[in-house]
Amino acid sequence: MLTLLNLLKDGRFHSGEALGLALGISRSAVWKQLQHLEAELGLSINKVRGRGYQLAAPLTLLDPLKIGALAAVWPITVFDSIDSTNAEALRAINQGRAAPFLVLAERQISGRGRRGRKWVSPFAENLYYSLVLRIEGGMRQLEGLSLVVGLAVMHALRKLGVAGAGLKWPNDVLVGDKKIAGILLELVGDPADVCHVVLGIGVNVNMQVAEEVDQQWTSIRLETGKSCDRNLLVAELSEQLRGYIQRHQVDGFSALQEEWEKDHMWQGRPVSLIAGVSHIEGVVLGIDSQGALRLKVDGVEKVFSGGELSLRLRDDS
Repeated sequence: MLTLLNLLKDGRFHSGEALGLALGISRSAVWKQLQHLEAELGLSINKVRGRGYQLAAPLTLLDPLKIGALAAVWPITVFDSIDSTNAEALRAINQGRAAPFLVLAERQISGRGRRGRKWVSPFAENLYYSLVLRIEGGMRQLEGLSLVVGLAVMHALRKLGVAGAGLKWPNDVLVGDKKIAGILLELVGDPADVCHVVLGIGVNVNMQVAEEVDQQWTSIRLETGKSCDRNLLVAELSEQLRGYIQRHQVDGFSALQEEWEKDHMWQGRPVSLIAGVSHIEGVVLGIDSQGALRLKVDGVEKVFSGGELSLRLRDDS
């Protein structure tokens, strides 16, 4: 099926006969595969008598060779369709694959974000990226790591033309009040000793319509007005991650604290912090040297950290 897609990805018309010859199958078998592409991947294919078949919009698929030519990256595995890149990364860790390595996918069937939220994952439109690292040296190597990943994502987006990209504690990248990227970290092993961490990153790249998303969102394409080659994004993001992870490992999160606060979109704003059924209202003061959120609550500074916390603007909660 992907072989057929590779023939069609240029967005030009291809006759059923030519496609059949290239694939070594009959025209009726080509027709069945085309129907499968539409049904399974949600792609729109134009059919014009006398001209053949054409993808409604050209596709640029993820290509490890192209990515490797653009940047020095980790070993890459690309899946056409998978439950989620984080889930595959966790399976690979359990099977003994040596870190570091990178898992990418054209589509996720069960993409997920923090707090179990669904991450909408259409085929070949966005970036679904999971980097696996082996962490030695205990908790210091993990402090503020998700915030460090946020810095790398933000700078990669800015390099690709999204000038307004900024950060939201703990794991989102926004443009204004619209989400453009999310981060989900998952640990395997003993955080106090040796463990593996999966840095899961989802970026809205070329998506222009999504009825299933239950919050304000945007994409690189909507912000820049042009299509983005996801291979370029993978290369730029990987370069940014390499630099920021190295700084974090050498100097700790405290060395990046001021830089992170400078780009926090909600600095000084009134918010509600949601933890289970409880809501804590306060004003964002910043973060501490370990990446925990500092809030002014009833005139007193309090510090919050943890994986199940969610931050909302006061008038949006």
